[in-house]
Amino acid sequence: MILDPAILTRIAPLEIKARQIVEGFISGLHRSPFHGFSVEFAEHRPYNTGDDIKHIDWKVYAKRDRLYVKQYEEETNLRCYILLDVSSSMKFRYFADWSKLNYGIHLASSIAYMMHKQRDACGFIPFDQSLDAIPPVRSSYAHLRHMFTQMEDLLAKEGDKQAEKRKTASAEIIHEVAERINRRSLVIILSDLFENVQQHEELISALKHLRHRSHEVVLFHLLEKKSERELDFPDGRFIFEDLETGSEIDVMPAQIRNDYQKKMAEYTHRFKSICSNAQIDYEEIDTQSSFEVALLAYLNKRKKLM
Repeated sequence: MILDPAILTRIAPLEIKARQIVEGFISGLHRSPFHGFSVEFAEHRPYNTGDDIKHIDWKVYAKRDRLYVKQYEEETNLRCYILLDVSSSMKFRYFADWSKLNYGIHLASSIAYMMHKQRDACGFIPFDQSLDAIPPVRSSYAHLRHMFTQMEDLLAKEGDKQAEKRKTASAEIIHEVAERINRRSLVIILSDLFENVQQHEELISALKHLRHRSHEVVLFHLLEKKSERELDFPDGRFIFEDLETGSEIDVMPAQIRNDYQKKMAEYTHRFKSICSNAQIDYEEIDTQSSFEVALLAYLNKRKKLM
């Protein structure tokens, strides 16, 4: 069962929420058409010739009559960086229970939790206009707790009405990440992709830069579909505010809805095609939906890489 936002909001801390999301997702897989999809949270791995026998778990051998060695934290399968857009536009919500930022934080925490359980090494990079440092990627529980603390701090600041408006500089940040990550990694990006029109080509160039550096890329495009894609507001006049600049525009959604939907469809189709040609996994994620689509996309990507 995938818990809904109303329930998850009352559960604290974030680690418990992430565990509930992942366990609900895995339970749902077992009852779905994806039954049998392998999600291994192993604490051990089979013994291989040459392994030090002192690491053999003899208790497991007594139960299963097979040799297994204890899986240590430094023995990781995959290196991953999770990039989360924390610019002001990510604070938007109208129909959804959560803002895009809130949804993105819970999705990022769930992926990080799942990676930890699979003994993968993970690092968390929140970004807006600037990037302070590239964090280490580790698989230890202490590192997971550190990432959860970072995410909880972001949640705590989300409702700050006095906070400085932060613009998005996704292209610059992604270019910088591509240059500064030296070892081949999986890079997961969570963003609403709200860049200035003039920056769209540079954003695409930055994503291709990651691929040129031999990194695997999964892009989760977070948006509130009913409002941001369909412009499905009630009849009447609305004042729309740009959350990153504060500028406002007086709009009657019904008058522009068809043209707006057409332009959004064209933009998304072009972006998907470019990502597909560059071998970048693109997933549009509706913040009114459960986390299933995103988590399944991550698992499918991981399965291809292992």
